[in-house]
Amino acid sequence: MPGPPTATQVAVLLLSLLSLLTTWLGVMLAVRLRENARAIAAGIGFSTGIMLLISLLELIPESIGIMGVPPTLLGCVLGAGLVWTAHLIVPHTHLVKEQGMADRMLVKSAYLVAFGLILHDVPEGFAMANAYIASPQLGVLIAIAIALHNVPEEFAMAVPAVAARSRRFLYGAALLSALAEPLGAILGLVAVGIAPALNAHFMAFAAGAMIFVSLHELVPMARRYRNMRLFAAGMLLSALVYGLLARITGLA
Repeated sequence: MPGPPTATQVAVLLLSLLSLLTTWLGVMLAVRLRENARAIAAGIGFSTGIMLLISLLELIPESIGIMGVPPTLLGCVLGAGLVWTAHLIVPHTHLVKEQGMADRMLVKSAYLVAFGLILHDVPEGFAMANAYIASPQLGVLIAIAIALHNVPEEFAMAVPAVAARSRRFLYGAALLSALAEPLGAILGLVAVGIAPALNAHFMAFAAGAMIFVSLHELVPMARRYRNMRLFAAGMLLSALVYGLLARITGLA
């Protein structure tokens, strides 16, 4: 983007930095609850519900509205396929020092959950940037909605890393997740005048990744805590909170 930044560009970047605050809140919540298995089971349920609701009620419908059903389904399949590929590669990858860590399966889950959520954060910033360019009021509304649901998302990312007892991985993944949304906003500012339709593809891709992570990683992780009733209660609470937030932010 040549020349000095415009007021729109500055506003978009400042709104995207809300992710720094919400990432910190989600990570601190996970750290505080790390020894409470009941709270973690409910928290995983809440995070799973939020991720599925965002994917099924926001990202996929928005993508279908822009480019139709077949391209959206293809994007979802590609997103899930990318995470599945990571699932095959991760057991042979050592991103952090794993000696003495709680469980190799927890390490793998931590990698995949963080990967899926970071992948999701980029199109969030992209979508917010495009919305703000179209209408500043809409952009601010979407930024607030994203900030509100980022807290349980970041909690979902932090829980397996906390359980695996790797602070280095936890803080590294949290930093990447916090920076992913500003990166998406920058991409949105650059791409809006080149190929606006990319936004729909990014959303479908991220939705597929999040659905795969939720069903393939978070649900089995919750079973480890042997309290699926609290997991289900967490999912129910996520639906209630999501409905309230959607009504407050005008997304309903």
